[in-house]
Amino acid sequence: MITRFRMYLGILLVAVMVLSCKSKNQSKYLSDTPISGTIHISADESFRPVIEDQIQMYESSFPDAHIIAAYKPEADCLRDLFSDTATRLVIITRGLLPKEEKYLIDSLNYIPGAQPVASDAVAIIVNAASHDTLFTMQRLRDQLEGKVNRNQRIVFDGLNATSTVRFITDSVLKGGKFDTSVVKAASNTQAVIEYVAKTPDAVGLVGINWVGNPEIPTQVKMLQKIKIAYVRCELCKDTPYVKPMQQSILTHRYPLVRGLYYVIKENFEGLGTGFTSFLKFERGQLIFSRAYLGPVMDFDIRNVRVNQKIPED
Repeated sequence: MITRFRMYLGILLVAVMVLSCKSKNQSKYLSDTPISGTIHISADESFRPVIEDQIQMYESSFPDAHIIAAYKPEADCLRDLFSDTATRLVIITRGLLPKEEKYLIDSLNYIPGAQPVASDAVAIIVNAASHDTLFTMQRLRDQLEGKVNRNQRIVFDGLNATSTVRFITDSVLKGGKFDTSVVKAASNTQAVIEYVAKTPDAVGLVGINWVGNPEIPTQVKMLQKIKIAYVRCELCKDTPYVKPMQQSILTHRYPLVRGLYYVIKENFEGLGTGFTSFLKFERGQLIFSRAYLGPVMDFDIRNVRVNQKIPED
């Protein structure tokens, strides 16, 4: 009788310990809500200006919410998603590949959330003194491969792990390789802009949200030192060359358009879920629209005239 009592007591103690551990594990993940708590996210560095605006608005709307963003190359953001348990949300320029989704499903036992929230463009920038502001996709490819204009140094925000490098490799080079004697790597987007601003023959490739918003004084000031180049539009009958502006991004008249996505590994109503809902719906979409990106919601296209005239020389 005593032996049976001790056995039942042992089972009861084990059950209490298991429930206690489960409760602790749940509290570890349920310590935040859609409008409160703290979450760490990783975001593509080429979107830093607009993501900072999104976070600032969200935190001002919900003072108990704290979103700590690390801005990194896209490959590092994905590495955080797969290997860093503290990072539940990343913001990058593509959705998950099938093998990546399968890996996360196998690891998490649920389907991670992934959705586009805006359209962006890669802008070609040149020095303010340059008159070479008309590009075609073929010319850009030939120049990246070192076949033409070898005197012009092309500058990226890195050569290996950034979304801009991946996008240009896939969309322009079609899997080809850069000529590393003419392509230069800068440490980040701001370094690309500063290099082009100081180097008359340089050509830079950057996300448009760093240079395309005429309502941000720092960007307007920077446009005194650099120019945004035109790219030939293969779909246009009226305007042969276009700039990466909101209308040409939404209509894909500008050839170098890419998406902006979030990927979240959160299967409860936490702060990550709250923030991604904000990005998807009206307030977050208005911030993307006001940053002159292409929102996924339908808004009136914003018309703006900034250096619109195509130079004759």
